[in-house]
Amino acid sequence: MKVLVTGGAGYIGSHTVLTLLAENHSVVVFDNLCNSSIEAIKRVERLSGKSVTFIQGDVCDKAQLNELFIGHDIDAVIHFAALKAVGQSTQMPLEYYQNNVYGSLCLLEVMQLHQVNNFVFSSSATVYGEEAQPPYLETIKLGTTASPYGATKVMVERIIEDFVKANNAFRAVSLRYFNPIGAHESGEIGEDPLGIPNNLLPYIAQVAVGKRDKLSIFGNDYDTEDGTCKRDYLHVMDLAQGHVAALDWLENNPNFNGAEVFNLGTGNAVSVLEIVAAFEQAYGKTLAYEFAPRRSGDLPAFWADASKANSQLNWQAKRSLLQMMTDTWRWQSNNPNGY
Repeated sequence: MKVLVTGGAGYIGSHTVLTLLAENHSVVVFDNLCNSSIEAIKRVERLSGKSVTFIQGDVCDKAQLNELFIGHDIDAVIHFAALKAVGQSTQMPLEYYQNNVYGSLCLLEVMQLHQVNNFVFSSSATVYGEEAQPPYLETIKLGTTASPYGATKVMVERIIEDFVKANNAFRAVSLRYFNPIGAHESGEIGEDPLGIPNNLLPYIAQVAVGKRDKLSIFGNDYDTEDGTCKRDYLHVMDLAQGHVAALDWLENNPNFNGAEVFNLGTGNAVSVLEIVAAFEQAYGKTLAYEFAPRRSGDLPAFWADASKANSQLNWQAKRSLLQMMTDTWRWQSNNPNGY
């Protein structure tokens, strides 16, 4: 298949592009590079020995999207392009709604115009909201989200659901996943946020490599065993394979029409302090950290029930927490300044 990957130069996107190429799909990447690097695509090409068509552009630009679909015979779309930091979204809500919701609307409108009907959406476990009790099941009613970021994911999922009711040719899978960490085992591609990292593990890695003095842990008074937040962390390569599994599922079920959702996760929640300890094991040294006030939008603990993806997509998270840490440190130590 020829697959358009929006946000394909980003962290999860680049690992998914590499996995798509390994499965002999051809790939067009569309990315505005606001929080990513073209170097990631160059390294994907080097690792795979295959070429990627890269187009720099913004999903909010319908004219540019239309040109892309005119110029390329796209079979399916995997949609990553979004702002993604929970804490930042509480400070910049308008930017999040503009990019994540309006950008998705533009993409869906252009897909409809060109009759491209296979869609994999990068959603989030945050759609379950503050009221949901873990482990999260896909049947849980979407809740009141704790952040504008989560709200944008709920909105796009609802847009997709309404769209498939009105267009029975359209087929969509939304993947609700948890906290991707790690890097490709080569150490050639990994997470390289611009500016101060909003996510835990790249911040830890930058402390380890000497770019930052110490880690700030936001809150140590949550209702968890050690007082720090607990999350379902999964290896980014497992997550990338989950996206390709969803694409394969659409291809192997030609009679399916509608919208389907799957959780992707390990089913295990790990605390911030447990992550620090695991990283120290891979790193071989201790990390400097301090406790800081809670961040707006953070929930105490959540994790996935991924049995539906296990059974229907034939997917499961296979890589261990230690491998996630080892691969992260290999990436960061080989690339102390990122790309």
